[in-house]
Amino acid sequence: MPTATLHDGTHVAYETHGSGPALLLSVDPVPKEGAAAEELRRWGMDPALGRALAHGLGDAFQVVAFDYEGHRMRHPAAALTPDHLAADLLAVADAAKAGRFAYYGYSWLALAGLQLALRTDRLAALAMGGFPPLGGPYAQMLRVTAAAHTMAQQPKTPAPSGGGDEYDWSSVDIAADPARTAQFLGLYQSLAGFDEAAAQNRIDCPRLCFAGSADVIPYGPEWGGVTVDMAGPLTRDRARLEAAGWQVRVLDGLDHTGAMQPSAVLPVLRPWLTEVYAV
Repeated sequence: MPTATLHDGTHVAYETHGSGPALLLSVDPVPKEGAAAEELRRWGMDPALGRALAHGLGDAFQVVAFDYEGHRMRHPAAALTPDHLAADLLAVADAAKAGRFAYYGYSWLALAGLQLALRTDRLAALAMGGFPPLGGPYAQMLRVTAAAHTMAQQPKTPAPSGGGDEYDWSSVDIAADPARTAQFLGLYQSLAGFDEAAAQNRIDCPRLCFAGSADVIPYGPEWGGVTVDMAGPLTRDRARLEAAGWQVRVLDGLDHTGAMQPSAVLPVLRPWLTEVYAV
């Protein structure tokens, strides 16, 4: 599998599927198997999520799929700044020889796409899922990641069981390596003064944002006692977002996990990309 060299000298593998206009997908193209796959299915997640997205788009686009999140969990960055995020994504595009390309990312990887759009003129289109381009929960995520980093530096304790049918994000087990959480804490610290409103005038490519209508995640006191609301900004500020140039989709009844599954993403992303590239 080919690799791209990132800002810190580490190498991330990527797969290329199909032909046509280039599309960077920040997803794991290798399906999970065995116990890992069963655990994902238990929470309603597709173990082959990245592969399904790549195959679902590869007949119309040249899809470049790479597991950036997994890479950063295995190789934490000493400093994961917005500049470094953009440099890493551009490094993948360069390695794949994608001069001009569209980008899709979900959750914090959508945030990465927004920062990329502010730092390059090579972006043909930007699709953000599960993170709003206006009204983003930066302060809340800073508190959550600060709590996560504190926990990662303490002796391991069993994470509380989520139970139920929906994935309980507040019960996620904290990685033993504090370097993993430190990089995300540093990222949200560097975004503390980010001016979302001013940023809108600096993005000139077609853009799409979407989230599930039930994408509201309450965290307990041990996580900072905050609520991370990804859906609210899209519903409350829809007119403002559309005026700024965004196409907005709110996926009825879906939470953060549900809205990232291929069955939810492809019916939104594929026709939009087809329309964008047809212009």
